[in-house]
Amino acid sequence: MLVSVYRIVHKKYSQTLFASGLPGRWNSKGNKVLYCAEWISLAFLENMIRRKGVGFNDDFKIMFIEVPSNRKITFINNGDLDKDWRNFDNYTKCQLVGDKWYNENMSLLLKVPSAVLPEAFNYVINTEYKDYKKVKLLEVTDLIPDERIEEILKKYSKK
Repeated sequence: MLVSVYRIVHKKYSQTLFASGLPGRWNSKGNKVLYCAEWISLAFLENMIRRKGVGFNDDFKIMFIEVPSNRKITFINNGDLDKDWRNFDNYTKCQLVGDKWYNENMSLLLKVPSAVLPEAFNYVINTEYKDYKKVKLLEVTDLIPDERIEEILKKYSKK
């Protein structure tokens, strides 16, 4: 069985499964992971929040990634986390959870709730896990969102 996940990145990073080691909600600096979403729309929402709604142009691509799921997937749900885990100031709490998973090399995938839509899930891929070589970049396509989205967000970000 395979899991399909999606990632939106700048075009210069779209041809390889590159993990920078920059810190994120579920990893501390130096832990090389890939953040993906269960749906393209969720990947888009996550990126909109990170970019404050601006900057979506032909510089961004959608990566279609296939991950083998015949191994254990570590799953974190809302009930496993503090009530305020979604707050930006609480990255450290989430990083502790993600770093434990990464450092113990528990599984290839960490399935976590999205801070943007906690009923939906993101996947964090451990690039140091033994089966990481089986992760495949299947396709890269252009990201072409409706330009009205950026215009609406620009309007509200000026207030």
